[in-house]
Amino acid sequence: MEFESVIKARESIRSYSNKNVEDDKINFVLESARLAPSWRNRQCWQFVIVKDKKIIKDLSKTSIINHWLKKVPIIIVACGDPKQSGLRNGINYFIVDVSIALENIVLAATDKGLGTCWIGGFNEKKVKEILGIPEHIRVVALMPLGYPAEKKRFFENLAKIVTQGKKRKSLDKIIHDDKW
Repeated sequence: MEFESVIKARESIRSYSNKNVEDDKINFVLESARLAPSWRNRQCWQFVIVKDKKIIKDLSKTSIINHWLKKVPIIIVACGDPKQSGLRNGINYFIVDVSIALENIVLAATDKGLGTCWIGGFNEKKVKEILGIPEHIRVVALMPLGYPAEKKRFFENLAKIVTQGKKRKSLDKIIHDDKW
């Protein structure tokens, strides 16, 4: 897929098919994350790739709004080590570093015909308990990965209405020339 097509095709997928994701596609997506830029190239990220159905079900219970996750084939749990990144102007750059890697995952997955959805609403303590993540590591996001379902389900349609789907602000609403 051409880059512009990938950008325009990307969407948050909340309904997945039962089709297994091929290892080469998973590896391509993870390699894309590994190549992301980071604070002083420290690469503070760690990813837990969850395929076990019981663990996925447990992760789906870490928020009252994430029960739909119990039916996804894979969840990538994206973590960052604050000690391996920087802090400037009150911004913890481990969050930025992991987010850049996650965006590479999103775009790589889209390029391979896979769906993702950035999940920021979860109980971090519960996620860390379920997965045995060390205390000093922070969980930045959960990201399901798989083939989108053929038919969009009610929850997916409702989410598009609530989030206004792909409606985007025009450039003149977000760009300032020379000064604010």
